[in-house]
Amino acid sequence: MPEEIKPEKIYTPKEARDFLKVSESTMKRMIRNGIIKAYKVSGQYRIWGDEILNLISPTFETRVLNVYKKVRNKTKEAIKKW
Repeated sequence: MPEEIKPEKIYTPKEARDFLKVSESTMKRMIRNGIIKAYKVSGQYRIWGDEILNLISPTFETRVLNVYKKVRNKTKEAIKKW
């Protein structure tokens, strides 16, 4: 049985990858692009459990959609000004 993700626990990127079932390159890209917040400690990344839970929560998709709508509307406004 898989371990439960604890919000107050700190995980390594490998542990987070195992939870999320993503490759090493995908995890690096997610950290670099700010999709998941990671903190560098002594040259190594660490990820809070609540960051992993936020990423897999159903509200994440809603937040992404809201950001997309804002960007789309700003783009439409910019095009109208041309």
